[in-house]
Amino acid sequence: MTHILQLNASARPGYAGIDEHGSHSRNLTRQFVNRWLDHSPADTVTYRDIGATPPSFITRDWIQAAFTPADRQEPWMKNVLAESDQLIDELIAADILVIGAPLYNFGMPATLKAWIDLVIRMDRTVKYDPTKLDDPFIPMLNYRPRHAVILSSRGGVGFEPGGALAHMNHLEPSLVTALEFIGITNFHRIAVENQEAGGELLADSVKQAEQRVEELVEELQLVRRSNRVPELA
Repeated sequence: MTHILQLNASARPGYAGIDEHGSHSRNLTRQFVNRWLDHSPADTVTYRDIGATPPSFITRDWIQAAFTPADRQEPWMKNVLAESDQLIDELIAADILVIGAPLYNFGMPATLKAWIDLVIRMDRTVKYDPTKLDDPFIPMLNYRPRHAVILSSRGGVGFEPGGALAHMNHLEPSLVTALEFIGITNFHRIAVENQEAGGELLADSVKQAEQRVEELVEELQLVRRSNRVPELA
């Protein structure tokens, strides 16, 4: 059985095409999860709306607690780390991480960065071995294949790899760097573009993105059945 962790990071609470100023990235994550469950209704989903309920920012107390060995932590430290523990447990349980993330000012929403900061934690999702001088960091989530599906929305065009504005897109590259660091290595990226242009250009982009979501679900369903890991998409 496959377990999905669905994250929505958009500040827009509704769905594009249904609600005023609705979110395209929320549409894509909903489509992915619904299509997946159409194929595999017994599979399970944890839903977390970090756009509506942002994770906490890390603080001085959090840093002190996170870098104190578990057997030396004081009770207040465990309380400070409780939210991080819950988010990490949700991530560890997931086989597929579905992230709805609009491109805000060339990067990820602050709520998603806060989530990243809470799930990348020493001795929970990554270890440090000072004897390995070239690469002392050891990912802890690489003991089984996990997939990260990044479903984004952008105001303009050309932010995809090889595009004219790819150098200004720090959303997907930052997510890939952070998640690879803890051991998630299978990535899939789909985006709606032309939100600023609107009209037919946006409609065509939405249609293409939705078609790619359908195809990706089919692809990962095959992976699920064959138990093989696809190459980076």
